[in-house]
Amino acid sequence: MTLTDTAATATGVAAVDLDGVVKRFGAVTAVDGISLRIRPGEVVALLGPNGAGKTTTVDMLLGLSQPSSGRVQVYGQRPHDAVALGLVSAVMQTGGLLKDYTVEETVRLTAVLFGKPATAVGEAIERAGLTDVAKRLVGKCSGGQQQRLRFAMALLPDPELLILDEPTTGMDVAGRHEFWSAIRDDARRGRTVIFATHYLEEADAYADRVVFVRRGRIVADGTSAEVKALAAGRTVRATWPGATEAELTAIAGVERTEIRGDSVWLHGNDTDSIARYLLTETGARDLEITSRNLEDAFLALTADEETAS
Repeated sequence: MTLTDTAATATGVAAVDLDGVVKRFGAVTAVDGISLRIRPGEVVALLGPNGAGKTTTVDMLLGLSQPSSGRVQVYGQRPHDAVALGLVSAVMQTGGLLKDYTVEETVRLTAVLFGKPATAVGEAIERAGLTDVAKRLVGKCSGGQQQRLRFAMALLPDPELLILDEPTTGMDVAGRHEFWSAIRDDARRGRTVIFATHYLEEADAYADRVVFVRRGRIVADGTSAEVKALAAGRTVRATWPGATEAELTAIAGVERTEIRGDSVWLHGNDTDSIARYLLTETGARDLEITSRNLEDAFLALTADEETAS
C-alpha cells in the first residue's frame, strides 16, 4: 500500500469524511445533510432505493461533483486531489472498455497511463481472475468478465480507496465468491472499500458496515446485525395455495405481505398471533417464523421513496 496505509493509521485521518454534505440540483435536493466517517480498511455497503442519493454521493467522493454545502474529504484530501494522486479507483457498472482490444491489451494500456511496470499487468489480471481469458477480445467477454476487467484496471494504481458500483453484476456464484474473497483480502491489508449492490446478501456477508440512504439522508448505519435489529419484528412463512392479497392484509398485525406461488410471507411485530390465526382460521400449513433479514430491514427502513435524484 502507499503512504496513507501507515499515515492514516498513525494520524487518525479518516479514509472518507463527509460532514453535513448537501447537494442540490436546482430545486431538487439529492443529498440532504449526510455526515459519514469511514476508517481506513473498512468495507462499507452504501445501499438505498433508486434515487436515494447514492450515485450523487459517490460522484462527490470521486471529485466529479462538488457539494452545495458541507465538507467532503478522502484521506484528508479534496476528492479531486485524492484521485489525481491515485488514492482512489472506481469500478463502475458500465462504460470504459474498448471492445476491439484484448483483456491483456486493455490492462497494459491502463498500466502505461499510471506509469506501472509490465509486471503489474500480469498481477492485476491474476488478481481479477482473468488469466484464462487474457487473450480474448473484450467484446467477446461475458458481462461478468468485463466487470472483472474493470476491477483489474482499478487495481493498477494500487488505490487506498476502492469504490464499487454493482461490482458482481453478470458473475456466476463462484465468480462472486472469488471476487469478494479478493476484496476481503485487500481490506485486511488496509484498503478501504465502498460498494453499492442489489445483492443484499453480499452486503450482509461481506460488509463491515451497512449504510442505508433514503431521500438523501442516512437512515441506518451499523453492522449488518445492528441494522437488521432496527427493523423490529419477524416474518411468518407458510404454504397457503390460493391465498389472496386481500386475505393476507386483513389479518391483524400484518404490516407487509408477499405471495410467491403457493408460499406467503407475512411481516409484522406480533408474529405469534399471526401464526395462530393462520393455523386455526385458514388452510395454511408448514409454518415457519424467522427473524427479519437485511432485505426486510432495507424495505422497512427505506420505504416510501418518492423522488429521483
